[in-house]
Amino acid sequence: MSIKLYGAALSPFVRKTRVALALKGIEFESVHIDPNAPPEGYEKISPMKRIPALEVDGQFLADSAAICAWMEKIHPEPALYPSDAMEMGQVIWLERFIDYDLAMRCTFAVFRNRVLMPLLGKECDEEKVQHALSTTIPPLFVYLEKTLEGREFLVGDNMTVADIALASQMVNFHHAGEQLDATTYPNLAAHIKRMHALPPFVQTIEKESGFIQKVLG
Repeated sequence: MSIKLYGAALSPFVRKTRVALALKGIEFESVHIDPNAPPEGYEKISPMKRIPALEVDGQFLADSAAICAWMEKIHPEPALYPSDAMEMGQVIWLERFIDYDLAMRCTFAVFRNRVLMPLLGKECDEEKVQHALSTTIPPLFVYLEKTLEGREFLVGDNMTVADIALASQMVNFHHAGEQLDATTYPNLAAHIKRMHALPPFVQTIEKESGFIQKVLG
């Protein structure tokens, strides 16, 4: 089976799929795609020209959620989705909440302005960053903090794709120079610390941090 993962290193959605693939022991080839300037014909792989996308023996999947669902079917161990129907629904909801609602604030408002804009030679809109940090992000963190109360993972007793999605978004938040307040969000901070200690996260965070520091100084 020939597997290619199309994407860019700093994308939380690409990171999410890379970590899931690594945890399942699925070998793949990384193909760099600049989301701001995808190559001609990329829409045949990803109809909306987004990342990540996956190629498996000439067949294609776009979107990290679709890719993670596919890998669960072909490589069910270790399981990243619960067998219980209600817990499965909760995981799907939380993954969607993290990939859209949290990502819009932590990655697209904070990380994009603090890191991507300077990398592209553009100015950071710090006003937009501060609005996200003070107004739109805290309610989302409060929700996640309550969800993690008395538990190690977001759903059930085992790590799921929702936990990986959350940890992936928080890498970008940290790359942007922000840290969770462990006093205000003790459950969430502890969860992120545990997730980021997993070998696939340790490796990718170290590599990405080195790149950002080298380029931005």
